Amino acid sequence: MLFNSRAFLVFFPVVAVLYFSLSHRHRGTLLLVASYYFYMCWKPAYIVLIAVSTVVDYVCALKMGATTDKRLRRTYLVASLVANLGLLFVFKYLNFFGWTLKTLLGFSEVAAAKPVLDVLLPVGISFYTFQKLSYTVDVYRGDREPERRLGTFALYVSFFPQLVAGPIERSTHLLPQFDREVSFDSRRVTDGLRVMLWGMFKKVVIADMAARLVDPVYGDVAAHQGPALTVATVLFAFQIYCDFSGYSDIAVGAAKVLGFDLMENFRRPYFSKSVREFWRRWHISLSTWFRDYLYIPLGGSRVSAWRHYSNLFTVFFLCGLWHGASWNFVVWGMLHGMYMVVGGATESWRGRLGRALGLDRIPGLHKVVRVAITFGLTCFAWIFFRARTLGDAWYVIRHIPTGWSDISGIAILPTPLALVIVLAAIAIMETVHFMQRSGPVRERLAAGPVWVRWGAYYAAVIAILLLGSAEGQEFIYFQF
Repeated sequence: MLFNSRAFLVFFPVVAVLYFSLSHRHRGTLLLVASYYFYMCWKPAYIVLIAVSTVVDYVCALKMGATTDKRLRRTYLVASLVANLGLLFVFKYLNFFGWTLKTLLGFSEVAAAKPVLDVLLPVGISFYTFQKLSYTVDVYRGDREPERRLGTFALYVSFFPQLVAGPIERSTHLLPQFDREVSFDSRRVTDGLRVMLWGMFKKVVIADMAARLVDPVYGDVAAHQGPALTVATVLFAFQIYCDFSGYSDIAVGAAKVLGFDLMENFRRPYFSKSVREFWRRWHISLSTWFRDYLYIPLGGSRVSAWRHYSNLFTVFFLCGLWHGASWNFVVWGMLHGMYMVVGGATESWRGRLGRALGLDRIPGLHKVVRVAITFGLTCFAWIFFRARTLGDAWYVIRHIPTGWSDISGIAILPTPLALVIVLAAIAIMETVHFMQRSGPVRERLAAGPVWVRWGAYYAAVIAILLLGSAEGQEFIYFQF
């Protein structure tokens, strides 16, 4: 069930009304049933994967909590890791590693080889796997006691607003909220609906409209030259941001309506002045997960410079692999790892260069230059993320400098109106982002004239209704 579908427009209000009609004692059961139904709308059989892995982690955590023997606790942790990562490997990476192994061994007909496991990738498996892993690791470390109610733990794993594409919540943050009794609060509900509306605007008006321009170009890169490839790449940067952050906004807003607080997942990432800052603002729930459960355990920055850079590169290599079973994603992750390593190694040199050029005396310009460079590096990496193959990505890189002598033949404009709509919507979004630097925009709207506030709401709703598809366009991160 897609957030941007008619089915969800019926499902969510029904769940919300029933939720506030029931006593606190029965609300957890309702949310668990609703969450399982929500997931089964894609492929009912895959609910078994969630249920079985939930029971495995529930039992392993209880066993860890029942003993102080470090060896036994480690055994149960390993059992949880093997079960979770094993399922993830079988359903997401088995074919990829099989094809890669055949290539390395010199098989000549890799392209014609049948997949080892020809099944549909379970929606959201990477997200709920990492969420469960954080729980068992937290219990092993002693950061929290094991949850003794199976139903509550199952709800933590499957909570429908963030089940399919995050944010990847921590048990220490989300699990206690299921015990908190909340009453209907019109202000909180209204705030949640505003966040959902903003997320839907980003998804339908920007991401889906941008896809109409990006897909034809990246679907046949050989038919295009520099101008079209450049515009498509930049538009994809906004498409994937609005698609993914739009989902996160809808998830956060839906949870807020029901009285739950989910973590912030995006914080205006394209205003970042460095790639390091970009990853503090982009997919925050994933970047902090890798920081806390991989980077720091590897030693983080409290080791030699060589080990520190090795840790960084390892994290981003695995981050790329997490996104998908494709060398395109791996290269994308490695590029960001290289950005981080080079950025860290040259930080002092770049500071001296900036002072030598006098940029420190004009901080506004210096900031704009840094933001532009960071955005350019990010867009370059997005080429590998979006391209169908490494060959397509290499074609885009080689041909971006070509064809600029005659841009009248830009082939990205089968629908010029779509480009106008997308650019106008992006301008609106970035204006809102700029305003958010000094506080939430909703507070300014609330303090302003009523006609301005409701005019903005109605304009967003009308744009969504006019431009959206009846069945909704799938979110990009559902494939991860």
